[in-house]
Amino acid sequence: MSTVHPSIEQHPDLLALRARYERAAESMTAQTTFGLTLLAAVYAALSPWIVGFSTTRALTVNDLVVGLVCAVLAYGFAAALDRTHGMTWTLPVFGVWFAVSPWILHHVSPHGGMIWSNVIAGAVLTFLGLNAVYFGMRARSPEAQHA
Repeated sequence: MSTVHPSIEQHPDLLALRARYERAAESMTAQTTFGLTLLAAVYAALSPWIVGFSTTRALTVNDLVVGLVCAVLAYGFAAALDRTHGMTWTLPVFGVWFAVSPWILHHVSPHGGMIWSNVIAGAVLTFLGLNAVYFGMRARSPEAQHA
């Protein structure tokens, strides 16, 4: 006689946790946060061409790569917060890096448009990233189970 064990995927605690993440990710505030993060990240990726500093190779590549990574993260959080919540902490880190990168990557004194573009986009990404961290933590907390 063999004993059939149900899959861990069907464990009631795991199903309840997934439902909490789904509720948190589907809230209007979360979707607004992830949508604005996606828009800010796309702007960050395209900012060298929008603002006009695409001739500074290191900063252009940095902005493009960091912007695209943040856009992919924002999409991942919006689509599957239950599986990606552990990475939400990276958005504020990328935001801070984006804000300080003109001084680190530009060998000459960066010009005003370059600085303002990166500082504002970095601040927005940091703020929205901290908000995304909040959604990941809120869904995981025991209090959210009763909300």
